Amino acid sequence: MTLPGKRDTTAVAATVLALALALGGCGSGTGSSKDSGSAKGSGSGSGSGQDVADRTSAPAATGTGRYPTPSAPREAEPLPTGSKGTPKGGVARPRDVDQRDADEVGWSALKVMWTSDTVVDSGPQDAGLRAADAGWLTKAYAAKLRAHQPRSVPGAQWREWAGHRAYTVVTLSKAEDAAMPPETDTEAWGQWTVTATPFGRDDWAGESTTVVAYLHLTRTAADGTWRVADVTVQ
Repeated sequence: MTLPGKRDTTAVAATVLALALALGGCGSGTGSSKDSGSAKGSGSGSGSGQDVADRTSAPAATGTGRYPTPSAPREAEPLPTGSKGTPKGGVARPRDVDQRDADEVGWSALKVMWTSDTVVDSGPQDAGLRAADAGWLTKAYAAKLRAHQPRSVPGAQWREWAGHRAYTVVTLSKAEDAAMPPETDTEAWGQWTVTATPFGRDDWAGESTTVVAYLHLTRTAADGTWRVADVTVQ
């Protein structure tokens, strides 16, 4: 969703914690070329026959000299995905709130999507998958999050959190926006300030991350239950 008058960046909710991801490096090398043109002899003893002899009499490469045989390349390790349990503090489910109240559904869904726990999660993307599994999202949005594959392993910030066995504590505050579209029977919007603060099980506390999240919620009928159809962050 893109709200009128906003310069928003649409992101998969699994990665909107603004964690620094470790980017894989890439490099390029240059090779040398050898002239492989054939010699044109004149039939004398030092012509092409000698060139052929020089090339064919060289000893076979053994890999034990100054340039040993390089090690075989290691296979790329698969990126870790998927949570291994319930984060500290638990996960709210739609049945715990009034599902006909768009604000309650939006608030609860965002809290789940920003709650991470390094003890049970392989990366910040697992929070979004938990929201999908818990039933807070539309089927289309849940499928989008499940289809997303991280292109790199979690970065330095996540590794720091993991070193303290940290989990996030999430606080939210509702923000009004004059540019927000009006609510209808089947569509609603919400703007929230979301702050996630990591706390370690060793009494460590990390720096908070704050974003503004814009929600688009939908339902199939006027008396139906709301579900989050999209999240945009700024």
